[in-house]
Amino acid sequence: MTIPAELTQDALYRPCPLEHLTFETTAELSDGRGPFGQARAIEALRFGLEIKQPGHNLFVMGPPGSGRRSFVADVLERVAQTEQAAADWCYVNDFDNPEKPRALRLPAGAGRRLANDVHQFVEDVQAAVSAAFSSEKYRGQRQAIEHEFQEQQSEALERVQEVARERGIRIMQTPGGMVFAPVVDGEVLGPDEFQKLPAARQREIQEAVEDVGKLLQESMKDMPDRLRASRERVRELDRQVATFAIERLVNDLARSWRQIEDAAAWLEDMHADLAEHYEILRQPRGEQHELPFQLDPEAADPGQSRAHRRYGVNVLVANDPHLGAPVVDEQRPNYARLFGKIEHRARFGALLTDFSLIRAGALHLANGGYLVMKAERLLAEPFAWTALKECLQTGCIRIVPLDQMYGLVSTVSLEPVPIPLDVKIVLIGTPRLYYLLSELDPEFADFFKVVAEFDDRTERSAEAAMEFAGVLARVVREDGLPPLERSAVARVVEEASRLVEDRERISTEIRRSIDIVREACHWARKRKGERVEREDVERAIELQAYRKGRLRERVQEAILRETMIIATSGERVGQINGLSVLTVGDQPFGRPARITARVSLGSGEIVDIEREAELGGSLHSKGVMILAGYINARFAGNLPPAFAATLAFEQSYGGIDGDSASSTELYCLLSALAEVPIRQSLAVTGSVNQFGEVQAIGGVNHKIEGFFDICAERGLSGEQGVLIPYANVKHLMLRQRVIDAVAGGRFHIYPVQHVDEGLELLTGLPAGTADSAGVFPEGSVNHRVAERLRTFAELRMKFARQSELGAS
Repeated sequence: MTIPAELTQDALYRPCPLEHLTFETTAELSDGRGPFGQARAIEALRFGLEIKQPGHNLFVMGPPGSGRRSFVADVLERVAQTEQAAADWCYVNDFDNPEKPRALRLPAGAGRRLANDVHQFVEDVQAAVSAAFSSEKYRGQRQAIEHEFQEQQSEALERVQEVARERGIRIMQTPGGMVFAPVVDGEVLGPDEFQKLPAARQREIQEAVEDVGKLLQESMKDMPDRLRASRERVRELDRQVATFAIERLVNDLARSWRQIEDAAAWLEDMHADLAEHYEILRQPRGEQHELPFQLDPEAADPGQSRAHRRYGVNVLVANDPHLGAPVVDEQRPNYARLFGKIEHRARFGALLTDFSLIRAGALHLANGGYLVMKAERLLAEPFAWTALKECLQTGCIRIVPLDQMYGLVSTVSLEPVPIPLDVKIVLIGTPRLYYLLSELDPEFADFFKVVAEFDDRTERSAEAAMEFAGVLARVVREDGLPPLERSAVARVVEEASRLVEDRERISTEIRRSIDIVREACHWARKRKGERVEREDVERAIELQAYRKGRLRERVQEAILRETMIIATSGERVGQINGLSVLTVGDQPFGRPARITARVSLGSGEIVDIEREAELGGSLHSKGVMILAGYINARFAGNLPPAFAATLAFEQSYGGIDGDSASSTELYCLLSALAEVPIRQSLAVTGSVNQFGEVQAIGGVNHKIEGFFDICAERGLSGEQGVLIPYANVKHLMLRQRVIDAVAGGRFHIYPVQHVDEGLELLTGLPAGTADSAGVFPEGSVNHRVAERLRTFAELRMKFARQSELGAS
């Protein structure tokens, strides 16, 4: 098999051609609109906003930093401006059922106008009623009624007084009531004098007192009826005066709102209620009185009059008729902020409320428009997700306090009439969260039928580069930063390819590229440059890596000080340098790992020490099992499995997963079986299948650079290098220091397609290809492996025969 040629420097990095960027600086470009490289998501978003069918709410998913939220906000603002403004909503007193406040739907902008009109109406009515009840005409009419009653009372009393005088009895008014006393010669007799009278005279006086008392009682029997009649006449007078005083004002108010059904109906009910409760219009501001439903007689404003509290308008949602449909971006979607709440105020040791303390939630504010939320935050809030689905199911918003919903308190509270819901909800989340909801919540698909998926990468082309540059132009212009030269933009494009580890793609996680641009602008200003150059971008990238590189340096230091044993020269049997990637935060870095293998006579078992120690993940264990399949199929033939092997990642104290080291472990195992040393100046990465084909892995750039940094610190000998899968060549976007070393012949990168290619590079011996009889050429690595396995098989069969003889 032919040894693969090492890669040249041109294959290690794909620069962005400057001719793809048809400008000198980004100042010449118009602002890029929309998310970069998200044609599919844009189309889905437009469809989701256009369709008005039930359940067609949107779930926008994609990686953080891809511009999901900003683009959604931008699109919604533009779409909302073209749509009709949403209705205003108000809560008012239901005069027949005060514990269930009434909801009024009004045209946009009419809510505050109604509240102001009603407030002014109450002010005018109170003034008019006060003036009417202060008029001379009213006082005269009332005094006439009172005078008539007093005359009737005086006439009845005078008749009794006349009879009493004739019988020698005087009627006197005392604090204890009326008393009767005998009179002789015009003088009232005292008790002592009365006792001195003859008995006949005393009996005569007592009979007279009894007769006068009966007469008085008879004459006063009709007094309560006359008093009630008098009071009813006064009330009727008051009612007529109040009705006359408010009639014109009520008619004027009703006339101005007759075109709006909800408002007209409530004003009609208010008119009827005023006729029954006109007395509250005479109440001075702030005076304490009880309402028919006294949840809180002064909850809204203790300084308000009783009339204002009874007939006020609580504007729950007020929309501007000129700004289109509402767009609400709820950052903290907890239960109260989503569905509204009923506030209470402490007064005299009690919590009190009324309809004026009902507060809107995000659903109320977005009703008739759009509500945007982060899915993670919504699901993190107790009860919010379930209540939201209930609102979407029923098509209305109910304000129900949680303590009332779950029966935590038994006090009387408000039950506001539900408001019809017409809103388009846009949830923003990660793909993982979307798929979890789809799998675990059977109702999710009923309410979120449209998904707009933001990709994490897009094809790298001249058009994509110009679109990318437009986005950067908008950012620097909005932030007041110096423009970027096209060479600087080209360097950011190249780094965006490295972020997705694919020279043929560009990362759409634009936030990370913007961070680089902002830091590059800082360094440009630091050197007093008017434009950002490529060197500024390079510096920003290098210093960003330096700031986040403490752990990477500690790992390299441990290797260089030989705390962790990694050989970069010489040869060893059953030992090889593997490559792995560690990620700390958002900063991945590569580190070499020593892998060893030992073999002995056995029954064909390959022991994965990492798995046995419960440090290996399922994918890593799968890779080890593939090794057994490859060896048994290629070398064992008709021989029974007769070897035992152990594989280990030396000095590995954390979990290991993934199959990217399976080809490395196979090389190590074959070295141990063939007893052929492996060059320690080379490191290997790549997964392998049961046919010996080397497959692509992730993190190839960081893995190469991790081994290169160790070799560079120890001194490049010209023999060091890395074996990578051929399929990963298109992913190479290496740092300049590696490219320079490869160009100078001091470091080598070999693309490998089959295990046999890697064996020849690692051992310096031919791998060997089996002939038609399945025999490998003598002197080849594969021949040595086959012979060693044959030897193990013969030894095992020999031991088996000896065991049978001993048993017989």
